[in-house]
Amino acid sequence: MKRLTVAAFSALALAACQQPAAAPEPADAPAAAAPATAEAGTPMAGQAAPAFTLVDADGTQRSLADFRGKTVVLEWTNEGCPYVKKHYTGAMQALQREAVADGVVWLTIISSAPGTQGFVEGEAARQWKSRTNGASTHLLLDPTGEVGKLYDAKTTPDMRVIDGEGRLVYVGGIDDRPTNKVEDLEGANNYVRAALDDLEAGRPVRTAFATPYGCSVKYPETVEG
Repeated sequence: MKRLTVAAFSALALAACQQPAAAPEPADAPAAAAPATAEAGTPMAGQAAPAFTLVDADGTQRSLADFRGKTVVLEWTNEGCPYVKKHYTGAMQALQREAVADGVVWLTIISSAPGTQGFVEGEAARQWKSRTNGASTHLLLDPTGEVGKLYDAKTTPDMRVIDGEGRLVYVGGIDDRPTNKVEDLEGANNYVRAALDDLEAGRPVRTAFATPYGCSVKYPETVEG
């Protein structure tokens, strides 16, 4: 390889300096937002919904497989949670009725440990559903927390939407107002309603994940005796 002379090197350096600079980004260009993602281990949209069987508040076994071919909503709840109370001032019940009227199977699940607003006996669960005028298809008891952990449910409420082929199409929080204030229901973007509307229209679910919010699910092993 030939060595460059000092003069030749200077000429090359001058030519490089005269190359046109890259055009700057427009001052008003929006910054790229990082998409919301779930923690590792969470069954996500596009994956098969994990199979499970639970006993409902009436003492009947219910399996996810029983509802194959139908859209299914899973809702984790805890009656003492202020975030749940916010939605159960009427908004949650109204959404349940709308969905069930459209043929959706709505499964409300209680995975919290007994003594932390988790119900072991069906009678207490039935009384809560009656008292709140709940309109879910079935109220399921998960006293060991096995199903909640299977779906990595972390909060109440925590929501899942499953299509007729058994695939998760929505995972996460119920809306975009992560507060326990009833007034924030007005104007909130309800992701579950939007996902159900997308499925009914035959289009892809536009928002497949949103960070869940609410009270943490009190799984049995995390509760001190």
